[in-house]
Amino acid sequence: MLDLVRLSRDAVFPPGGEELYRQIGRLTELGAGHEVIDAACGRGISSLFLAQTFGCAGVGIDPDQVLVDQAEGRARDSGVHGRFTFETAALDDLPFKDGTFDVAIGEIGLAAEADPARAVRELARVVKPHGCVVLVQLIWTGHVDPARREILVQHLGARPMILVEWKQLLRDAGVVDLTVEDWSDAPSPFRPSAGGPFPDFAEIFSARERFDILRRAFRRWGWSGVRGAVLREREIHRLLTRERVLGLSLIKGTKWPAPDAPAATT
Repeated sequence: MLDLVRLSRDAVFPPGGEELYRQIGRLTELGAGHEVIDAACGRGISSLFLAQTFGCAGVGIDPDQVLVDQAEGRARDSGVHGRFTFETAALDDLPFKDGTFDVAIGEIGLAAEADPARAVRELARVVKPHGCVVLVQLIWTGHVDPARREILVQHLGARPMILVEWKQLLRDAGVVDLTVEDWSDAPSPFRPSAGGPFPDFAEIFSARERFDILRRAFRRWGWSGVRGAVLREREIHRLLTRERVLGLSLIKGTKWPAPDAPAATT
């Protein structure tokens, strides 16, 4: 699925959609003057949405230089270039001083590109005391044998964990007062219509866009490669939507000051 999506000329919003990221802004009381780090930012779609919607500044980090270049280009076109920038860096070794940001967001790609424990510790490290750490992560909600899990991991381009594992990683990193919201498909006051986070290829793009993507996929892989990718996507989509082995969770917490940290002054 991700191979097909990357061949699209259009940006595809991450799972959860704009309403999930509006909720992140609400929960963290995001606004002008706040600095945000968005780790595993990809092409910068959610990062720039936050910058445009809430007026925040910050930086998106991703280990993939191609994606960072695309994010930078999108930032220039969006009018927030200079206020929100993008850099290539390892997600488990962030190039920032302790306590730099007001809010840190760990996107779905966090566990795919780095050791999740180290990546979460890095997010907590670069957040100011009493700042917010937010994870948007795929969660295993049903039993899946190891072989099928690995197939799903390869398909999704992300490595899900169970919810208690993510929560423990945050606590180990000094993040407390955890709150969890399930954004798998349940309606909420901020998301009034139900809809799963795993749309089918045909649901994401129009017929014209699908034809354009498949035409370029044919040039790259040939007919057998295109057919195999589409059939594999459909099979895994059925597994995700019918057996419901994966969900999408928003986990938000507050960084607790270190015991020897100096008290804040006003």
